[in-house]
Amino acid sequence: MAARQYRTLSKRIVDRLAVDDKDAVFWDRELPGFGLRVYPSGTKVYVVQTRRAGRSKRATVGRHGDVSPDQARKEAARVIARIKAGEQPIPVAPKADPTMAELAERYQREHVAMRCRPATMRHYGIMLAKHIVPALGEFKVADVERKHILAFQYELREKPTVANRALDMLIKMFNLAEAWELRPPGKNPCRFVRRYKVQPQHERFLTSEELHQLGRALDAAPAERLASIHGAAAIRLLVLTGCRRNEVLGLRWEDVGFEAGELRLRDTKTGARVVPLTPAAAEVLEDLPRVPGNPWVFPGKKRDTHQRNINDSWDRIRKRAGLDGVRLHDLRHSFASRALAMGESLSMIGKLLGHTQVQTTARYAHLARESVKASTAKVAESIGANILPPEPGRPTPS
Repeated sequence: MAARQYRTLSKRIVDRLAVDDKDAVFWDRELPGFGLRVYPSGTKVYVVQTRRAGRSKRATVGRHGDVSPDQARKEAARVIARIKAGEQPIPVAPKADPTMAELAERYQREHVAMRCRPATMRHYGIMLAKHIVPALGEFKVADVERKHILAFQYELREKPTVANRALDMLIKMFNLAEAWELRPPGKNPCRFVRRYKVQPQHERFLTSEELHQLGRALDAAPAERLASIHGAAAIRLLVLTGCRRNEVLGLRWEDVGFEAGELRLRDTKTGARVVPLTPAAAEVLEDLPRVPGNPWVFPGKKRDTHQRNINDSWDRIRKRAGLDGVRLHDLRHSFASRALAMGESLSMIGKLLGHTQVQTTARYAHLARESVKASTAKVAESIGANILPPEPGRPTPS
C-alpha cells in the first residue's frame, strides 16, 4: 500500500498539485482526515475520511475552484464532527412538501397506469384534469383537511355522480399518500365524508313490438343514411349478444370464431371472456364487408382503426324507431330482460353478461319476480279451470 502523502493544503500548493495516469489523495497536515483528490484530468475534489465505531466513513466536501482550501477545511471540520456524532456527513436538504397536483401526477403514473384499463385511465385523467386538480391542486398534500374535501364536494352538488366518483378517487389518492409517507397514517381527510344519494337511472327494457320497430329502423339505416352498414350491424350485435358497446366495437376478425361458435373478447370491464356466437349473431357478422388490411370488425374512418363511438348513429336510429329515451346501454338490459322472461336464472344472466359479482346482476331481481308472478298466474289459471266451479267466461277444462 502506498504511503499517505501529506501537504499543507493552501491555495498555492493545491493549484500546483498534479498526477500523471492515476488519481491520488493528498492529505492536509493541519486537519486529520481532510484531503484533496487529484485526477489525471486535472479535476481536484476536497474529501473527508474518518472513523466512527471502528468503521471508515468518507464524504465529498466540494470541488476546488468552487470552494477555496480554507472554506473546504472549515466544512471538512463540520463533516468530521457530524460523522463522529453519528449523523449524516452532509445534511440532506428537506424536500419540499408535495402539492395535490404532484400527488395526482404520481397517482396516475404509479397506480392508474399500472392497474387500470385504458378506458378507466382516460376517465380518471379527465376527472383529475377537470375537477380535482383545478380545485385542490395548489394545496400541500399534508395540509388538506376534511373541510377542504367537503367544500370541493359541495361545489359538485349539482353533479352528484361526478362528486361521488371524485370522492372515491380522493380516498384512494390519500391512502396512497399515507403509504408513500406523504401524510401521517390514519389521517385520510376523506374519512367520514358521506357520498351524495343518487337516484338510480331508469332502466328501460324493449318490448317485442319495440324490438320489431328497431329491426325495421336498422334495415332502413344505411339507405336513409342513419348509420353505416357497420354501425347498424354493431347495434344488431349489441341486441343479440348483450355485450357492452366497447366489447363489440373492439372486436377483431381473428376474435370471431365461426366454427367454434364464439366471440373471444380480449379487453372487457371484467377481463377477457368468451361469448357464445349464436346463429343470428353469426349471420350479422358473415354479411359484413371486410376492409382489406384492417383487422377490425367495425373499422373506423382512419386506416387501421376501429369505430369508438356510435352514439350519433344510435340517436338517429332510435328516433326513426320511435324509441324516445332509450339508451344504447338499454339494449344490454333488454337482453337480460328477455332471458329472464324465458326462465333463465339470475346466476345464468350474470354469466351471459360477464358479471363477476352477484350484486351487479341483482338489479334484475325485480324482473325475475315479475316473471315468477306471471308464470305462477298461468299455472294457477290452468289448475283453477279444473278445481273451481264453472263461471261465465272461465275456460272449460278439456
